Amino acid sequence: MYILIINAGSSSVKYKLYNMDNESVLATGLVDRINMDGSYLRHEPAIGKKAIIKAQVPDYQVAIDMIMSALVNPEHGVILSIDQISAVGHRVVHGGEKISDSVFIDPEIERLIQEYYILAPLHNKPNMLGIQACKRILPDVPHVAVFDTAFHRNIPEEAYLYAIPYKYYRNHDIRRYGFHGTSHRYVSSKAAQFLGQRLEDLKMLTCHLGNGSSVAAVKNGKSIDTSMGFTPLEGLIMGTRSGDMDPALVLYLVEQIGMTVPEVNKMLNKESGLLGLSELSSDVRDLEEASSKGNKQALMALMCFAYRIKKYIGAYAAVMNGLDCVVFTAGIGENSSRIRAMSCKDLDFLGIKIDDKRNSISLGERLISTDDSMVKVLVIPTNEELLIARDTLDIIRRKEVQK
Repeated sequence: MYILIINAGSSSVKYKLYNMDNESVLATGLVDRINMDGSYLRHEPAIGKKAIIKAQVPDYQVAIDMIMSALVNPEHGVILSIDQISAVGHRVVHGGEKISDSVFIDPEIERLIQEYYILAPLHNKPNMLGIQACKRILPDVPHVAVFDTAFHRNIPEEAYLYAIPYKYYRNHDIRRYGFHGTSHRYVSSKAAQFLGQRLEDLKMLTCHLGNGSSVAAVKNGKSIDTSMGFTPLEGLIMGTRSGDMDPALVLYLVEQIGMTVPEVNKMLNKESGLLGLSELSSDVRDLEEASSKGNKQALMALMCFAYRIKKYIGAYAAVMNGLDCVVFTAGIGENSSRIRAMSCKDLDFLGIKIDDKRNSISLGERLISTDDSMVKVLVIPTNEELLIARDTLDIIRRKEVQK
């Protein structure tokens, strides 16, 4: 069975085509810079040469059309016809309070995704545009939505409620939701397999560190707390997002400095984080290079980033009454040995000890803690697309059984 995975972002669409008979990837790719100058499609078949197609991509329908054409192209395609695609799995960021699991996309689910535009305007709307474009081309196959928020549905009230008048939760669903759920769910399961233990027996902290970053406390296989909140702005310092801060700062910026609300929103989401602190780049690789050449501001940004991670490790160890494992994943978590070392420095009182030699290795799933470290520290490459494909297949099979 061939399942296509679509991840429609604010200016791009990522895709993977799986053969779920053996979970092999047939092709992967990206349509980037949608409705911008310099747009293109990068298509990489599992066998054969990759193709880069430069073209104007004014909207998501054109982007999806290009993806379908690439998949069946005589030179670099991997299937004979799009009719071979049995289902499409879609990444959707926000499911709010009403959606707590992966689901078939029917008119009611589409309505709810649109209802939550206000909660995730930079994510849910592009997600929905990708769904609509795919349904126009493949109207007769199942379409499944897998939500970033779903894994965090078990967080208890004391963790998800904000200390503002309760009526805002009751009437407007204002609460902590958490994101990156597919990644946290995938790597926590893989970490348990790596350790040869049952996920249900572990107290685990998963660190998804990329341009967007979050930490989750995973106890007995369930997320019981996570650093992102009502929106993806809360929590860790990120590439361009501020993370945790005093909310009164917003009032000060508006009332005393004279910024407008849209200006503050842009600043906190697009101009803050590592970029704002360093005044150089949002990319950890750039900051590591600059700091190695003596750029003190770049070093300071990295130290702030790692310090915030360390604070959450300590807090979530307390929440779970112990810690068996810390997992690093995503672009920074998988590739920056320096950030991993900085984040775990001086945590030996928790039983965390990093092995410098193991930490310097950059290849696949691996243990990076010392043999005598009471808490195992792992690097597990994330694979959100595979988890979405598995959920999609599982839902299809359950539906067939029900028939």
